[in-house]
Amino acid sequence: MNWYETVFELIDMRSFSNLWFWIALAVLWSSTSHWVLGVPWDMVTRARKAERTGEDDQSVIDLHDMVRINTNRILYIMRESGLLASGFACFILTATFMLGFYYRIEFAQAVFLLAMPMSLVALLSFWSARKIRLREMQGALLYRQMHRHRLVTQVIGMVSIFITAMWGMLQNMTLGVLGG
Repeated sequence: MNWYETVFELIDMRSFSNLWFWIALAVLWSSTSHWVLGVPWDMVTRARKAERTGEDDQSVIDLHDMVRINTNRILYIMRESGLLASGFACFILTATFMLGFYYRIEFAQAVFLLAMPMSLVALLSFWSARKIRLREMQGALLYRQMHRHRLVTQVIGMVSIFITAMWGMLQNMTLGVLGG
């Protein structure tokens, strides 16, 4: 096997049989559940602990500042370009769905199975940011909302990984039976 064949075998466009796709899927959902509204989860737990014990007020202030900055940013983006971004996202999702499942392009299937659940997380982030801003959440109420947001994100991730794994196995078995 020469160098050219080795490189193209390593970056094979058959996504579901490629180790890199599964690594990307794991990293995507790991980082998505760690960053809640753009705030690292360890920052939320540190602030919650600090507020409960009455020590290290700076971590509570830092968390509230980060949440305020990120919710303002999310709401600003949605206010200024939300309609355009939504239309573009719907176009991309529809195009990848059609390419993947109607025209049977495996790479498009993989992109759709990554992008569709992430669009749900984006919607969830907008709703959470809006709720935090409208109710001016602070303290325990804010921690509860952040925890709820993370939990729903993790559920979306688990369902997404399950569906992707089942579809990937079906694709690999089908292509294995048909001979490539």
